[in-house]
Amino acid sequence: MATFVDRYPDEAAVVKACLTVSFTALAIGAFFGLVQALHRTDYFRFISSVDYYTVLTGHGVLLALVFTIFFLVGLFTWAVVQSLERPMPDIRLTWAWFGLTTTGAVFAAVAILAGLIPSIDMSADVLYTFYAPLQAHPLFYIGLAMFIVGTWLAGADWFLAYRDWRGDNPDERIPLQTFMVLTTMLMWYLSTLGVAVSVVVFLIPWSFGLVETVNPLLTRTLFWYFGHPVVYFWLMPAYLMWYTVLPKLAGGRLFSDPLARVVFVLFLLLSTPVGIHHQYLDPGIAEGFKFIAMTNTMFLLLPSLLTAFTVVASVEHGARQRGGKGYIKWLGALPWRDPAFTGMALAGAMFAAGGFSGMINAGMNINYLIHNTLWVPGHFHLTVGTAVALTMMAGSYWLVPQLTGKRLYSRPIGLLQVVMWFVGMVFMSNAMHRAGLVGIPRRTAEPQYQSFDFNAVIGTVGELQAQIALGGTLLFLSVVLFVFNILLSAIEDPIENPVDDSLPAPLSGASGSPRVLDDLRLWTAIAVVLVILAYTLPLASIVGDAGWFGNVPGVPVWVSANVEALGDLLREVVA
Repeated sequence: MATFVDRYPDEAAVVKACLTVSFTALAIGAFFGLVQALHRTDYFRFISSVDYYTVLTGHGVLLALVFTIFFLVGLFTWAVVQSLERPMPDIRLTWAWFGLTTTGAVFAAVAILAGLIPSIDMSADVLYTFYAPLQAHPLFYIGLAMFIVGTWLAGADWFLAYRDWRGDNPDERIPLQTFMVLTTMLMWYLSTLGVAVSVVVFLIPWSFGLVETVNPLLTRTLFWYFGHPVVYFWLMPAYLMWYTVLPKLAGGRLFSDPLARVVFVLFLLLSTPVGIHHQYLDPGIAEGFKFIAMTNTMFLLLPSLLTAFTVVASVEHGARQRGGKGYIKWLGALPWRDPAFTGMALAGAMFAAGGFSGMINAGMNINYLIHNTLWVPGHFHLTVGTAVALTMMAGSYWLVPQLTGKRLYSRPIGLLQVVMWFVGMVFMSNAMHRAGLVGIPRRTAEPQYQSFDFNAVIGTVGELQAQIALGGTLLFLSVVLFVFNILLSAIEDPIENPVDDSLPAPLSGASGSPRVLDDLRLWTAIAVVLVILAYTLPLASIVGDAGWFGNVPGVPVWVSANVEALGDLLREVVA
């Protein structure tokens, strides 16, 4: 039986190109993560604490945006093609959005990395959350704008493929993987409007000096309007693989197609009108709006719990097909020697822990305890750093052979790699959460205060630092093993049927669910109404208080301004 690359060679080439960019960003970003872990804990320092923030920005942008989203666009292209069983409508459009997105990512990366070279008057040390008043070089914002437009074109490409398929199949239900891709993209279109307006209308003109001031709270709010849904944009590729690939690897079938559709519809409706829960401590937003955002956020637990039930039921079905018995013993019948299965299963288990810590973040009163502490990166290293990243790496062990027609170089190395990532993240995220509880701040190269000591409730601060350094080192070594395994797989000789890439039909198919689930226009309209209800009054209040362009001149991080001038700007911002 022919694999994906034999059936769709042009599309396989695009997906491989996307994964190449994704894995390159992963390698660089992971190295930056190691540098941060060792520098911050004072185990090994070879950069200045000023350059730490360049490394921190590079780590966040390359991993949270470039690695994840390039993997997503590659995976979604594969999913649309294989589930609709037809090539993309026009491969030139597919290559066009790949080229635009890649160019944008390169522009943003150049602006960031230039900060490490003093002779170049360019920097973008504005961290992953790139809102004002920190001001990056214009190239950074231009790159971001191109990157976002590239993802929009990718979505248009997938919708065109769906339109053609629908013309030939007017009465069929949308294939599940395509349904997941389309609902995710609708959520992405809706949520990126905020950051697009922020970058194009405010940040780019401001960075060029076309406007002198900016409204920091407005750009923060527009960022977080996008900043929480982007979490689900990262997660949806993982969900797609948990729902449609993991049951097959376990030896079974998806438990319920309708439940999967309900989950993706709920994410489309609920993921966008919640971003204000990232701004509990921001002045200028009324407490009532924050309370509404908290309530909306708690509703997001429902699709996560539905996913936990459906995926575990599917995996258990697979285990019982392999001879598993009893209430717990069936776990032993699962294919734990398969790195693709083990990595995805461990990622799902870690996501459950991340969900619990996320409830603390979302709780309006408890959030005050851990706001801007190490708890926060501890949380998102469980979610995007493991649930997403580990699923993507593990899924690659199953996906890459069908894109190349070559076998995976080493399954034992793959198994070691996914287990090493899991162990490393247990050390690091555990220590980060505990450090956050005693108030140790995040986003600083020098977490010590003069004449002040942090006192850990259990253990010591030194032990927490040791765990972070050890965990960061294991995570970096895990990425080295992953890249090594993928690179050596690429030079293997082609073979026939390197992997079984067929996906079995669900136990409960789409035919048993109401057709209204496939009404994408209806769900999009409801999602838009919810966003209007959640954001109209807060944004009107913010603009009414300080105007569209505010009165803050900003803090440029890329000009060679002297310290005195920079101090003047900072004082104006504080005032």
